Amino acid sequence: MDERQQFIRFALEAGVLRFGEFRTKAGRASPYFFNAGLFDDGARLGRLAEFYAQRLLRAERDGELRFDMLFGPAYKGITLASATAVALARVGRNTPFAFNRKEAKDHGEGGTLVGAPVHGRVVIVDDVISAGTSVRESVQLLRANGAEPAAVLIALDRMERGGDADHPSATSAAQEVTALYGIPVLSIASLTDLLGYLEAESAGAGEHASYRDAIARYRQRYGVAPD
Repeated sequence: MDERQQFIRFALEAGVLRFGEFRTKAGRASPYFFNAGLFDDGARLGRLAEFYAQRLLRAERDGELRFDMLFGPAYKGITLASATAVALARVGRNTPFAFNRKEAKDHGEGGTLVGAPVHGRVVIVDDVISAGTSVRESVQLLRANGAEPAAVLIALDRMERGGDADHPSATSAAQEVTALYGIPVLSIASLTDLLGYLEAESAGAGEHASYRDAIARYRQRYGVAPD
């Protein structure tokens, strides 16, 4: 089982990835839901960070990416970037990180940026991409401070078209980020990987196999083709 399938299993066991009937922000009835906020203890967060670190190092090794530091957008990205920096250091890749505040401080060190001075090629670390607002703000902040966004790293790419339930757009939020800013969106796993996991479970009568057809239909209606 490769790291993508391992991540799907980990998210299921942690209760972060769930199946059933859920309503997305776009008003769509989704047969699955991913809530990264439920990586809410030290063991889960540490394992999640290892997956983030593995994905970054694989991208670097394969020539997909060069990076000098990590950036975590407030608020979820703060924890994710910090934990990923720790995981990278544990395997010998000591990497600086920074994050932002929602409001600038007028005392102490001041400003909205906290952590290492932003420089070079920076990976933005977050949980998912929905509207892309967090990415836009991060890109603008990094460039305004002389750094260059190198990629966005997320946990799960839903590979889902933007827009609302009745008027979906032609591209996903991840594809829009790449088109707008010229940077790749890397994910630990994607909807394709989830369907592959469920396909393997179907062959072995796994406990989640019954959801495969519903997710496949959802993808047919709202999904985008892999890049």
